[in-house]
Amino acid sequence: MYVLHSLWDTEAFYIWAESSALPLVNQGYSVSSEGIPAHPFSLPGKELKTQISRAFHLNGAKTRALILRIPSGKNGPLPSPWLLREDYISQKPAGLIECAVDVLALAPDLAAKFLLDLPIHPLKGVVYADSMRFWSRLALYSLELVAKEQFVPAVRERYSLWKAVMDETDLERLDRFSKAMPPSCQALRLFPTDKSSPKDLARSFVDGMADSLVRGSLEQLTLLPPKRGRRPRVIPLPQQFLLSLTSKDPTLEASTEEVAAFAKKMNSWISELEPKAVSVPFRTCFRLQAPAEEETWRLSFFLQAKDDRSLMVPAGEVWRTKSDALTLLKKSIKNPQEQLLADLGRAARLFPQLEKSLETARPAELEMETTEAYSFLRQSAPLLEQNGFGVMLPTWWQRPGTRLGVKLQLRDAPRKEGNAGSAFFGLNSVVEYDWQLSLGDYVISREEFAQLSHLKIPLIQIRGEWMELRPQDIEAAIDFFHKNRNHEMTLAEALHLGLNPAGHPLPEAKTTLPVHGFEAEGKIKEMLSALSDPSGHMEQLSSPLDFQGTLRPYQLRGVSWLMYLNRLGLGACLADDMGLGKTIELIAFLLHERETMKGPGPTLLICPMSVAGNWEREIERFAPGLKVLMHHGLGRLSGQDFEKAAEKADVVITTYSLAQRDEEELNAVSWGHIVLDEAQGIKNQSARQTQSIKRLKATQKIALTGTPVENRLSELWSIMDFLNPGYLGSFESFRRDFVLPIERYNNRAHSEALRSLIQPFVLRRLKTDTTVIKDLPEKTEMKVGYNLTPEQASLYAAVVEDMLSRIESSEGMKRRGQILAALTKLKQICNHPALFLQDGSPLEGRSGKLSRLEEMLDEAISVGDRALIFTQFAGMGAMLRHQLQEKLGVEVLFLHGKTSRKQREEMIQRFQQGSSPIFILSLKAGGFGLNLTAANHVFHFDRWWNPAVENQATDRAFRIGQKKNVFVHKFVCAGTLEERIDQMIEQKKALAESVIGTGEAWLTELSDDSLRELLVLRQEAVSNGSDSSDRSDRK
Repeated sequence: MYVLHSLWDTEAFYIWAESSALPLVNQGYSVSSEGIPAHPFSLPGKELKTQISRAFHLNGAKTRALILRIPSGKNGPLPSPWLLREDYISQKPAGLIECAVDVLALAPDLAAKFLLDLPIHPLKGVVYADSMRFWSRLALYSLELVAKEQFVPAVRERYSLWKAVMDETDLERLDRFSKAMPPSCQALRLFPTDKSSPKDLARSFVDGMADSLVRGSLEQLTLLPPKRGRRPRVIPLPQQFLLSLTSKDPTLEASTEEVAAFAKKMNSWISELEPKAVSVPFRTCFRLQAPAEEETWRLSFFLQAKDDRSLMVPAGEVWRTKSDALTLLKKSIKNPQEQLLADLGRAARLFPQLEKSLETARPAELEMETTEAYSFLRQSAPLLEQNGFGVMLPTWWQRPGTRLGVKLQLRDAPRKEGNAGSAFFGLNSVVEYDWQLSLGDYVISREEFAQLSHLKIPLIQIRGEWMELRPQDIEAAIDFFHKNRNHEMTLAEALHLGLNPAGHPLPEAKTTLPVHGFEAEGKIKEMLSALSDPSGHMEQLSSPLDFQGTLRPYQLRGVSWLMYLNRLGLGACLADDMGLGKTIELIAFLLHERETMKGPGPTLLICPMSVAGNWEREIERFAPGLKVLMHHGLGRLSGQDFEKAAEKADVVITTYSLAQRDEEELNAVSWGHIVLDEAQGIKNQSARQTQSIKRLKATQKIALTGTPVENRLSELWSIMDFLNPGYLGSFESFRRDFVLPIERYNNRAHSEALRSLIQPFVLRRLKTDTTVIKDLPEKTEMKVGYNLTPEQASLYAAVVEDMLSRIESSEGMKRRGQILAALTKLKQICNHPALFLQDGSPLEGRSGKLSRLEEMLDEAISVGDRALIFTQFAGMGAMLRHQLQEKLGVEVLFLHGKTSRKQREEMIQRFQQGSSPIFILSLKAGGFGLNLTAANHVFHFDRWWNPAVENQATDRAFRIGQKKNVFVHKFVCAGTLEERIDQMIEQKKALAESVIGTGEAWLTELSDDSLRELLVLRQEAVSNGSDSSDRSDRK
């Protein structure tokens, strides 16, 4: 696991990393060339390049060494708390120590790109330290300032730069950032000689980011008109300054004195834009009043209380004041006339038309023509607000619908012969529409539009109401006339439009004009009505006749919802929380479809390899009438053999990588459904695997996932584009319209628009939902199926054969001892080969059980759940702790027999208070006497074949004080000892205490033949390893 830290130092951004693999055993502390010890946990420069730079695409980053001041303990530098080093948890910092650290040095432009593109959730095995999160948030704040055009050119030393301009509100936010700056951000600045403050550092960073962002945007532009002829040898400093503002090189080539004089003038001009650090209770406010008829507009001046914006003093009253102070509701304004006059002079720099009012002795208002008023509304009003002035605009200006737009009426296109009986049609089918131009609520004809556009006036009055007529809207309307002569759009575009809030534009292929009105008729109206209000149109289904089990009410609603979208011919994403039963909801849906519809076609189920066997078992358990074909492994069918077998099956199960490899064969089958389990497997929209799966054809597509968005909104687009291609537009338009506004600017309007678009197609219920809680039992137990890897299977078979050969010639205590030893070995092998071999070998990819646990925990902690993991092997607990911390990037606690009482209490407190989401406990040390009600998941990683012992462990979470529903997961591998003993326990639960009450001793009494039947490995226990084994040798 890597912990990423970062620093800023006026000219560069530095990244350094700690590694959980360091320091190496007996490594000791190395010493830099300056005699300063190297940080023992920091990643060396070479590995920074290969591991971090490559992972984050930091091409151009250079490595170098820095000297930082780091918290130290009695034995040297301490690891940061994110490194989760158990051997250091109890150590408290004794002070700061100088350490040499290798860093990646990023130029400001690369730093801006890195920080703005930083995933919300880190990559697997990577953790962001608080310094990294701080600079990332401050970079977003810098981008916000640039997006609002709050920047000006400036000079610093011998360099040009673009500097952020901040009003009082912005400076307050910067001050809050500065106060929240983690000390680790200042590790370069904690030396006694450094007098700069966190605020100076934060301001320097914001200016650095602003300069990089603006300079990058203007790279292809020039601020000077091109000149003919030979370039002069010496370019005057003002021209040089303008040229350097769009260049990668900001250096100014002139004498020190000349640059200093120029900088003084520039910075003096810029200082006028900065809000003065004067604490006064009132500010100058401007109120714009629109004329009732086509007369002049009036801009009135006021002094306005900052803490109560309703308290306003008209300028006329200010001028009539004869004393040096003006009192209003116990609020006093000192020298009000001077303040008003000074503010008006400052505002005139931002809105030059104000200078006309300053020609009078007592300015109180400004009269303007319509074009001047429009300039004020569009340009000057935002600038005045950004600089701390109050601005009050007519209410219609902010109201949607006061600009040029379109009103649409959609209807079904004439159906082709033979299609009259179809209920609905595909998303690519064509619908017809009529359109009309509108200004607000008023429809305007093309003739009226032509007259208005010739006026070339941006503000017009229609029937007593003022409307905005933007030049770009006029161009868009003219373009709309040309593009929409056939009056057709796809059903996907129609749904996108009908489910989108009013005021948003049509799909990009049509126009950028906002939609002011929308009506539909026929089947489109019916579909939109059904999607907007599912409860009013969705038939509530009962459990299928052949379903072997009981569906809870919320699960029946899920089945009904799937069937409802199926009848509409639309894709569905079932995104219920882990443990709520997505698997059985889908199985029940498939059963119900076959009971009520003729020939729906086979279902292709694509899932991770780790759960393929579990799907087969769950279908056999809940719907034994469904025919299942497993398309996986070396002996899988191909060609016509596969096609014929698939057509006869109800469900064909395959894996993600095989779906890519066997794309041609899979496409030869007419699928009724394609279902993706763990649909985040296609989150990378550009991956070959994703592209292959999207090319597969089916009547309906379904996605199952507990985490529809893991890191970025682009993952949601990829899933939705699989379900309903084209509905969310192209990836480029989705990125422009939603990803950037939401992820970078946290734009609430765009977020609400996206939610309204996807809501009809995504059903997500959480365990905390009131409609779900009432349907759930307080404790839900479930078996988690998995498969052994080939390595596990080989070791398992060898141990069984060795034991069976030994007990043939043994009896009594010796026989019992051999059986118990073999059972322990088999449990260890099912857990992980490294636990059995005790060789310290790597863990990754060698245990089906561990892979499944990682997947489930990843989903659980992503929604804020917390989990207990019980194992009877302390060695397994240690392995799990290391692996899960590395893989999931969270703190994992481990309580075992050697844990001291003090450490035990600290761990319990950390888990209960939410510091650590995962707690591993050895069954003997943590199986009783603890209160761990913060957990709502309990995983029994290996089984103790005494139900009472397992229940006692489960009751660490399921006990008095537990306010959540508890989900208990018991791992069982089909075809192994685990499955058979689990079946015996289930069959004899009523007699558990008397029959199996002594743990595993009862197994030693079985005959040789019974043991052979119980222990010999069956074929279904084994996965075929990675899908790379599926490339050849197929039937």
